[in-house]
Amino acid sequence: MAGTGGAETPRERYRAQVRAEIKERAREQIASAGASALSLNAIAKQLGMSGPALYRYFASRDELITELIRDAYRSLADATRAADGDLASLAGALRAWALADPHRYFLVYGTPVPGYHAPDDTTAIASEIMARLLDACAELPADGTRTPLDTHLDEHRQWADGHPAPAPAPRRALAFWTRLHGVLSLELAGHFTGMGFDPALLYAAELESLGD
Repeated sequence: MAGTGGAETPRERYRAQVRAEIKERAREQIASAGASALSLNAIAKQLGMSGPALYRYFASRDELITELIRDAYRSLADATRAADGDLASLAGALRAWALADPHRYFLVYGTPVPGYHAPDDTTAIASEIMARLLDACAELPADGTRTPLDTHLDEHRQWADGHPAPAPAPRRALAFWTRLHGVLSLELAGHFTGMGFDPALLYAAELESLGD
């Protein structure tokens, strides 16, 4: 029987191989034309198979996009888990991950794909990354101030997925998340090209100010 004793059957191995090839072609399409232009029929033609045959591996474009998003989030979650738990290490892991594959970065942090809605489990993977960030911010000494945003976040913590970090950790985590992603998004989109400065130093300066 399939899966007996944890061993894959030849059919299961073949299916996994074809799914991996489909995802690789999808990533190539996204790199050249963006996620909104993803076409299962074009991928099928590249692989020498019919459209209906490909749909046996991914039932829809959205299912394929979801799988690519899951892969991306898992990859980033692995990178953050491998890093030390301080803000500098997490920031370094995030930047290295983003620069290694900008199209993967934009798949999860770029413009949403029109008509696509990610399932809840992709949000759960993203929450692992945010929890790592909240843990790091909770280790920082409190600055003794309380802002209107701290008060607001006392009652608006859905994004933190139940993480118990007290103020000001949530505010600091959101500042880290928005400011560093802002620098990365501008850099990867080419908006710093020709401006004559090193984006890595800007990223480091933002991180330093967040640490302060």
